[in-house]
Amino acid sequence: MSYTSYVPFFIFNRKSWSSLREGEMLTLSQTDIFNLKKINNHLSINDIIDIYVPLSKLLNLYYCLNVDRQSILKSLPKNIQTTQYITTPYVIGITGSVSAGKSTAAKILQILLSRWPQHRIVELVTTDGFLHNNKVLQKRNLMKKKGFPQSYDMIKLINFILQIKSGAHHIAIPIYSHKNYDIVPNIKQIIYKPDILILEGLNILQNYYNGSSSYFFMSDLIDFSIYVDAPEYLLREWYINRFLKFCFTSFSNPNSYFYRYSRLSKKKIVCVASNFWSKVNGLNLQKNILPSRNRAHLILKKGKNHVINNVYLRKF
Repeated sequence: MSYTSYVPFFIFNRKSWSSLREGEMLTLSQTDIFNLKKINNHLSINDIIDIYVPLSKLLNLYYCLNVDRQSILKSLPKNIQTTQYITTPYVIGITGSVSAGKSTAAKILQILLSRWPQHRIVELVTTDGFLHNNKVLQKRNLMKKKGFPQSYDMIKLINFILQIKSGAHHIAIPIYSHKNYDIVPNIKQIIYKPDILILEGLNILQNYYNGSSSYFFMSDLIDFSIYVDAPEYLLREWYINRFLKFCFTSFSNPNSYFYRYSRLSKKKIVCVASNFWSKVNGLNLQKNILPSRNRAHLILKKGKNHVINNVYLRKF
């Protein structure tokens, strides 16, 4: 029997997963619900209650266990410096395909995890900020590979995580603009030593070769990883619908990088989006993102309308 015959996940249907919220101490006000709905107009309150509240409960438990584990360092001999390790932030990685709903999941969890009675500081960072700027990508002929592993400044990204895990007081990181389709010059996001860092992006679980005799795995620096999953035909459909929406909203701004597409007919916009999916996003999914799925600690399985039907939780 090959190792592929074994399933390294506990598999929950929606009903069994939602039962995990029983006895939880998290309470949400009407303002909290309103803020959650603002994240995405199509966000279901049932998904928040049945899926994300139990998930935040699980992550809260894992966080507490991590704090307990770090506190063991206090028992080490006093001549060993342990202070920097005791305050190490807990890093949660969220990944999946373009249009899967990673950003929505990350924002929901940021709100929920900060609402637990302990009132922890939860920061959210996207790996888009670690893309090479367009000038570099153009020079390397990578503009059509944006989002692929080679389009990121992986050394800068990994150094950022290492700084976070080392307990740095504050770190300045780049900001990416989807309107400009580029890194914003001279403006930084400042991260002030959070209790929990949520890192969201396409490349969270992908391998990185550091140029020496050893490999660096981003997942080695992440405490808990989540993969937002859906069949490719749905991901493609969601991507095209989102592209259409943007063409009628943010892309219609003359300063937008994609402004030229907003001037096309709906039929032509769909054609452009389909081409982008086939040649860029779908290819990146199959080649780089999907192969990393089973390395995640937890997988959210979506169906139509972004409804989460199953949750896969790693056994070990």
